[in-house]
Amino acid sequence: MRLKARQQLKAFLLRHGRVYPGKTAWSRMHLRWIADQRFEQCADQLAFAEYQHAVEDTHARVERLSGALERSALSEQVASVVAALRALRGLDTVSAIGLVAEIGDIGRFATARQLMGYLGLVPSEHSSGATVRRGAITKTGNAHARRLLTESAWNYRFAPRVSNELRTRQRALAQPIREHAWKAQVRLCARFHRLRSRGLQANKVCVAVARELAGFVWAIARMAPSPATH
Repeated sequence: MRLKARQQLKAFLLRHGRVYPGKTAWSRMHLRWIADQRFEQCADQLAFAEYQHAVEDTHARVERLSGALERSALSEQVASVVAALRALRGLDTVSAIGLVAEIGDIGRFATARQLMGYLGLVPSEHSSGATVRRGAITKTGNAHARRLLTESAWNYRFAPRVSNELRTRQRALAQPIREHAWKAQVRLCARFHRLRSRGLQANKVCVAVARELAGFVWAIARMAPSPATH
């Protein structure tokens, strides 16, 4: 919901030739720049105010939801796994808790590929004699968890970096978890752009990246105490 509100505001500004000159979208500087925009036509100014209010409102709602879910996670004793998963780019509190809630004890999967299969992210196979053809993903298993990972995969189109927000999330985590999260950024960003350079559609690229992201989720979750150990 926050992404949609931001996209609508950005599209409105672009239609009126307003392009942010800075580098980081939705940073404090960007938000300050947006707040300083003015339009001559009353209708345009009113529409702008509505789009701006929608962004602020959805941001506040997400913050409230994140806080409630975080408190819920602590009460359910899965905070260590959630905190570990939040080390990954694209997985905030809401999506990390969503994955834990949907998947359950990730330790029950002996391999990363088993988790990928559970999420329906492995390619389907069609055999004809000695020939095996791979098709689209199976889409079996947990659709909500698969959607969370696919949405998170979109973040890996950006160059690897540790933002201030991500650094704060990683601060209390063990070094191996932080290193694995960085490895994920480097590998998944490279894969995203390699597949795009081959002409693969963006949505298919996101699915491929989500499949590998599931492998990093599996590995990092196993570095933290699972709910079953509490």
